[in-house]
Amino acid sequence: MRRQIIIFLLLLSGIVMASKRHELIPYLADSATNTGTAVIVCPGGSYSWLCMKEEGKQVAQWLNQEGINAFILPYRVATLPAYIFGFRVLGLGHKYPDMLIDAEKALQWLYTHADSLHIDTTKIGVMGFSAGGHLAMMSYLYNPTPYKPSFICSLYPVVTMSGTQTHKRSRRGALGVWRQWNKIMQDSLSLEKHVTGDCPPVFLSNCKDDPIVQYQNSELLDSALTAEGVRHRYIQYQTGGHGFGASLKKGTPEAREWKTEFIHWLNEDVY
Repeated sequence: MRRQIIIFLLLLSGIVMASKRHELIPYLADSATNTGTAVIVCPGGSYSWLCMKEEGKQVAQWLNQEGINAFILPYRVATLPAYIFGFRVLGLGHKYPDMLIDAEKALQWLYTHADSLHIDTTKIGVMGFSAGGHLAMMSYLYNPTPYKPSFICSLYPVVTMSGTQTHKRSRRGALGVWRQWNKIMQDSLSLEKHVTGDCPPVFLSNCKDDPIVQYQNSELLDSALTAEGVRHRYIQYQTGGHGFGASLKKGTPEAREWKTEFIHWLNEDVY
């Protein structure tokens, strides 16, 4: 009986989480150092939960130190109970395109409020980690609205949803219990198959010892961007693992250099 109660409470918490409104969490740069740049931050979490510390709050705080306005996007995901128990079989929980719609709305909101926030609409980007890195790319490649990012930063991203390099946990989180096996849906969310030449500049980085998302995911995206002539920078570190975000402790000193490299790329190669 106790076990059944625990399961029921977990399911209930998942339903409550799924029903919450998902709004941007702003971290505005100091007016004295504000560069007019804004970044929507998409934490990772296999499209089933959100890593709000290292890939959310700490990222936003670091961006503020660089004079960049940050907006954390708590986009809709399956929720952990949904992932564990698969209750989306009953139609509950979230799956694609919910997270993409959230990203599109976030971009639209920033564009329409740019003046009051002292943001330059030519300097609005999206940064994502792991599954959030997949979403960051989708925010341009799959976005039919005129509100698109002017640059993208994708860190140790999930890229392909088909083939042996697939991160199956993210695929299930994005597509749901049944659609995860649909070949058409798998191909439709495989980024490497949908890159276009008009994609904005992309900063891409991962680690070869990543134990979660196979490093070949980033290589697939790098190859697709190169083939389409998209201006981008790809850095593959040897060590660092996965999920370190902007942490000063997680990962390795080598991998944590991505922050310095990103700022240099943004200032020298994009603007």
